[in-house]
Order: sequence, then C-alpha cells, then structure tokens
Amino acid sequence: MLHTILGAGGPVGKSLATALTNLNKPVRLVSRQPLHTNNGQSWFKADLTIQQEVIDALEGSEVAYLTIGLPYSTKIWREYWPLVMKNVTTACLHHGVRLVFFDNIYALSRDHLNPITESSPLQPSSKKGEIRAEVIKILMESVEKKGLLGLIARSADFLTLEENKGMIKPLLYDRMKKNQRAQWICNAKVIHTFSYLPDLGKGTALLGTTPDVMQQVWNLPTDPSPMTGVDWIRLMAEEMPASEKYTTISAGMIRFLGLFIPYMRELVEMLYQYDRDYYFDSSKFNRYFKFIPTPPREAIQQMLKEIENPSTK
Repeated sequence: MLHTILGAGGPVGKSLATALTNLNKPVRLVSRQPLHTNNGQSWFKADLTIQQEVIDALEGSEVAYLTIGLPYSTKIWREYWPLVMKNVTTACLHHGVRLVFFDNIYALSRDHLNPITESSPLQPSSKKGEIRAEVIKILMESVEKKGLLGLIARSADFLTLEENKGMIKPLLYDRMKKNQRAQWICNAKVIHTFSYLPDLGKGTALLGTTPDVMQQVWNLPTDPSPMTGVDWIRLMAEEMPASEKYTTISAGMIRFLGLFIPYMRELVEMLYQYDRDYYFDSSKFNRYFKFIPTPPREAIQQMLKEIENPSTK
C-alpha cells in the first residue's frame, strides 16, 4: 500500500520521498502543484483545506505523512492549520491510515529548551506556538478518543542550504560567499541545534515504516554536539573557506526591521529561541533505531558540495 506525503513540495516532503523510495516503498506525492516524480512515486493533486480532496488523496494508503509548510504568517496559520489537521485526521480515520505528523518545537515552553526532549511541556510562548498546540490537541483527541494511529515527529531548526528554508543560507553561506561578515540572531554564544535535512527525511521514513512506534512523540535524529552560533560560523568558514568574522542582529534591530519587512515582523515573537541555549535531544530515536546522525562538519561538507554542484544531489 501507498505511503502518502501530504504537502510533498517542501524540503521535508522531498527528503522524505527520497528516503521512502530508497526503502522501496510506493510513494504518493500530494500537492496543489505538479511535482517531479521518480520510480515508485506518483503525483496526486489535492488541496488539504478541502476535506473530500484529502479523503480522495489517501485512498489506498497505509501511512500518511503530514509535512505541509504553510507561509510564515500567524494570520495564515490561524486560518488554515486547524482546518488542515481536522481534514487529515478525518481522512486517516476514514481509510484506517496511520498518520505521521511532522512538527516543530513552537508549542513547547520557552523555559525548557535545554534540553528539548519528548517530555518537554506544551506551554507555548507565542501566537504561532499557540496554533501549533491547538493542532497537536486536534491530533491527540483523534488518537485518544477516536482510535487514530498517529505519532508526532518533531524537528529542530533545519540545517540546509535550500532557499528560504532557514537561517544558515542567508545569514552564513550567502554573506560569506560575498566576502561579507556572517550574521547571527541575538546571541551567537549560546547553543543552537540544527537538524540536518536528509536525516529528517530518513528518520520520518523510519517512523512511518515501523508500526510499533505509533502513539508517541519522537524527536527526529539530530547530532548531539552542543554547537553554538560561533561554532556553526567557524565550521562553515573552515569548509568554504571564508572569514570567521560575524555580526549579531539584535532583538531591537529585528523589531525595527519588522516595521517594514513582514518576515522580520513574524520573527519577533520567536526571538526567545535565539537568546538562550536551544539544545535538541534525539537520544530516544537514536537508541531505538540505532541511528547515527550526520556530524555537523560532514553535513556542511555535503551541503556545500550540493549547492556548488547541484548534479550531486
């Protein structure tokens, strides 16, 4: 039966599709826009905000993976995230499909970021976090009251050089490439964990293809090195190579820029993730699956190889 990726056009969906295909699983990619497919993959057009289209998309599926990435806007999130989760859980229950929900840490307490574990309390500190908590509640009510087989696969910030998918490319790589100083948000001397995108795809695929791990929260595989912003900058500089010099974008500056730049305005409420240690612990996953996450230097070497020579992807 099919492994169906809902919201397959984003970086997580693409990485997951590759991992599932490598496991010889038949993959259905679901999105509103056409997607490139490989052997064992097919594309299905559906809008996740329309319940019947989600039900149709999951017909013949064994597992559904919800990896959609909505635009980074509280207004859009508030309008669409609860609707999408209700539609997806309804469709999964209709077909008896297992659900893997790819989540972030937004719903967790700002006072429990070192370490971030599966038992970290749901206590959102932002409007976006409140929306994510509401979405988790919808999922868990379907699990606890309606018999849905589901799990939460949680990720830290993405370690990737894909365009518009995190801070590493615009603040480090792009600036270093132009012989400019790298930039970091708030405090470069505190720990900030990043999850390497290919490891996220592999980890999510392992969870979806292992029925015994349902009804749990899993932090996806992430290297345990306690890397600070300075460490990430130094490592990127060594591998490019480039200067290790950097500047810090203060919280005040981001608030000021938010008056003119929508993305910066949306980022303001999330600044607590950058002014203190943010350490993501995936030891539960690593032990269970005997998984060794990609070390930071190796991950950066691979990312640089791919961006300089796209044919190596």
